Amino acid sequence: MQLIDTHVHINFDVFEAELAELKTRWQEQGVVQLVHSCVEPKEYAQISAIAQQFPEVSFAVGLHPLEARKWKPELAQETEQLAQSDPRVVAIGETGLDLYKAENVQEQRNAFWNQLSIAQRLNKPVIIHCRDATTELVELVSKFQTEKGAVKGVMHCWAGSPEETEICLNLGFYISFSGLVTFKNAKTVQSSAQIVPDDRLLVETDCPFLAPVPKRGKRNEPSYVRYVAETVANLRNTPLETLAETTTRNARELFSLPSISEFN
Repeated sequence: MQLIDTHVHINFDVFEAELAELKTRWQEQGVVQLVHSCVEPKEYAQISAIAQQFPEVSFAVGLHPLEARKWKPELAQETEQLAQSDPRVVAIGETGLDLYKAENVQEQRNAFWNQLSIAQRLNKPVIIHCRDATTELVELVSKFQTEKGAVKGVMHCWAGSPEETEICLNLGFYISFSGLVTFKNAKTVQSSAQIVPDDRLLVETDCPFLAPVPKRGKRNEPSYVRYVAETVANLRNTPLETLAETTTRNARELFSLPSISEFN
């Protein structure tokens, strides 16, 4: 069985002393590839070094919506240049909107729009963060697609309702579920996990955040994506092996990931 964790932050300080041990544990759980997200472009060198150490790691470059105040024309240029400079960069982001922790919606919209534009120009997917902002985000993406054309991507760490899920699917996006789906009271997101078509489904940890049951409350890590996959498989009444095969195929398709043989 092979799994791909489509959203990690293993460059964070909490992992610094044990990256080798992390790899051993993710391999033991069948995790064969990871997509490393990016909070801001200044992380590029650090994430690139991790990908150099672990060839199964591909990554994104972009600016998180909670950092949107930092978006400037020169940062846009830097983001695009970095994304073009390295074949291991497979996505733009994470970007999007977050109205739970911030109210600077216009700054966030500007940064998001510009990153959508970069992704479209480079034919790369966007990794989208959306928290308490589905209406605003759908409005912006719909406007972008009307004016500039389609853009591919994934709604990461999805917590939306089935109705919101359908809207995002209609925009062409994949839907990725994190440890949230394992929480006992997460009935809404569990309902959403049941309706995503097989060919749009992904799993992730978003580590070090949101450790899944039975590790809830602990620091999250890539090996725990198996618990997410198990829960989603149960919700969809499908064998874990089938769910793993489906989500792995989808991740490779969306992110144009290298085959395992290229780094084994």
